Amino acid sequence: MSVLRSRPVLRWLVPATAAVAVIGGGAAIGTFAAEAEPSLPPRTAAQLLVDLQTSRLEGLSGTVVQRADLGLPPLVGLLPGNELTTMLTGTHTLRVWYSGPDKQRVALLDTLGEQDVIRNGRDLWTWQSRTNTATHRALGDKAGAFKPAPDPAASLPATPQQAADLALGAIDPSTEVSVGRSATVAGRDSYELVLQPRDRDSLVHQLRIAIDAKQHVPLRFEVLAKGSDQPAFEVAFTQVDYRRPDADQFTFNPPPGVTVTEEKAERPAGRPGHVKPEADPGVRAVGDGWTTVLVARLDDALDGGPAAAKPATPPAGAAADVDVSKLLGGLPAVSGDWGSGRLFSTRLFTVLLTDDGRVLAGAVTPERLYQAARS
Repeated sequence: MSVLRSRPVLRWLVPATAAVAVIGGGAAIGTFAAEAEPSLPPRTAAQLLVDLQTSRLEGLSGTVVQRADLGLPPLVGLLPGNELTTMLTGTHTLRVWYSGPDKQRVALLDTLGEQDVIRNGRDLWTWQSRTNTATHRALGDKAGAFKPAPDPAASLPATPQQAADLALGAIDPSTEVSVGRSATVAGRDSYELVLQPRDRDSLVHQLRIAIDAKQHVPLRFEVLAKGSDQPAFEVAFTQVDYRRPDADQFTFNPPPGVTVTEEKAERPAGRPGHVKPEADPGVRAVGDGWTTVLVARLDDALDGGPAAAKPATPPAGAAADVDVSKLLGGLPAVSGDWGSGRLFSTRLFTVLLTDDGRVLAGAVTPERLYQAARS
């Protein structure tokens, strides 16, 4: 069984930190091949924001490479299936096609197979080549635009556009917006929009969005952690074509032997990777902007339902999963006027598991979590 399905705490922690991973940082992983800076007419940050909001894209296809090394501790390898490590580390290649708000496709390619999400009018298909299984859902008349991503509930943003949407939605007075250096991305001259938190408790140094100078489409998205001048997370086009893809790209033909599941319930329209903790009654947000802290009960998060509080380190012989016990027990012990517990920290995010049964997480310093724990 998937650890993300059996352990709801991971289900909301991973997308939450991915959404701020887009709001977060990690170990330096290097950049895509650099090219000489193009000479472009000056544009202000306000003009670039307007460009992003008013762009009208009729068609697009291309190859996207996503790279992440978020500095996860080795003990994360104790988790069954290593899904957390897989999602938040390494390099992933995707093919994307876009032909209007009701025709999109994303294919995640790896050494073991392919995962596709295809929107074609009111039909939404997902397909896993490894298991040769597919699901189909009929969307409602008011489904609106849908930006598919493989495993949208638990993945980092699949494209620069998705990452930019999340980042731009987070702009508030706590964000400093400026123009960076011009760049060439996927052979296209691009401006760079830079977002930087003003709050010192954020683990983020900067978010950088490379915007096509002519088409006004995000071509690259980078996250820099504090103390580093190299991106910790980046997703970028390595090849892009603005011609409208052939209609055949959005027609799903089930391969021989595929098991197809028809889903009746329609998933509410939304942005993949966009986390709304308030939608889960067991999770609440403390603070706002770059230093938001998510809080849940540890038992609710691990067991999927209310239960009596239990310590962050399960006792020997407990029924809890052995790997999770080792994971929690291997974390550094911390304490203060807020109580005591265990701390899980990377350059991207910090998680505090208190002995009175709470989980607090955010792309913030441990001190900000301790402050939230006091309340």
